[in-house]
Amino acid sequence: MIPLKDNIPTGGFPFVTAALVAINFLVYLLAIRHGGSFFSGPSPGEEFKYGAIPYSLTHGGAHCAEYARTTLSGQTPIGVFCSGQRLPGGPVAHVPATGTVPAWETIFTGMFMHASIIHIGGNMIFLWIFGDNVEGAIGPAKYVAFYLVGGLVALGLQVAVAPDSTAPTLGASGAIAAVLGGYIVLYPRAKVLTLVFIVLIFTVIELPAWVMLGIWFAEQAVFGAAGLTNPTGSGGGVAYFAHVGGFVFGLLTIRLLAKRPRQPPPARPVY
Repeated sequence: MIPLKDNIPTGGFPFVTAALVAINFLVYLLAIRHGGSFFSGPSPGEEFKYGAIPYSLTHGGAHCAEYARTTLSGQTPIGVFCSGQRLPGGPVAHVPATGTVPAWETIFTGMFMHASIIHIGGNMIFLWIFGDNVEGAIGPAKYVAFYLVGGLVALGLQVAVAPDSTAPTLGASGAIAAVLGGYIVLYPRAKVLTLVFIVLIFTVIELPAWVMLGIWFAEQAVFGAAGLTNPTGSGGGVAYFAHVGGFVFGLLTIRLLAKRPRQPPPARPVY
């Protein structure tokens, strides 16, 4: 499901939300300049350099990188290893630290990195549709703090669930999940014009925010639980527990920050 528009009036231009969208796209363009492409995203080297890697965060800042075997046809990646780990066959992997950033910094840099144009495009649509009203309800300064802390809490749950993961955690989705959690508390009766995919059928329907975002959250929780019970399944590298953590953070904290939220007009259609 992809949100297209909601029916909550915006009290003014959402400067912080617009700035966050612009910063995310700027970081994406800068990242692909150093390797990668516009559609497929940054190179693996950039992802390992700036992405938040749970193993590195839980093992004293260990540096992680792809490990390649040199063959007659060139180098073939054989997996991801971190300094201090042992490679298949026994030798200790010495992963060079050159060009990396301190592990603690990646909890912020990873929040603004994205893996592909589809990844960043989907995230920014959700942020733009739902972020403006949350920003209006709590004010710009508190909104910045809410967004960043939500992203940190989201990453924290993902790291707690998979502390030995060597996959870089990229993207704003954890912070955006906090925005979604806040929105569903403030505007449960809002109407959201939603593009829905059912197999090969595309349709646009109007859904209450609590239904649309409730389904979204249920999907994250189910897929995350499936990954725990079947780690080799088709999780596709998505940090589902970051989404869950961010969303729950938004649910629990938004009332502490919000002023009186704007309510949708009773009979105003989304169209």
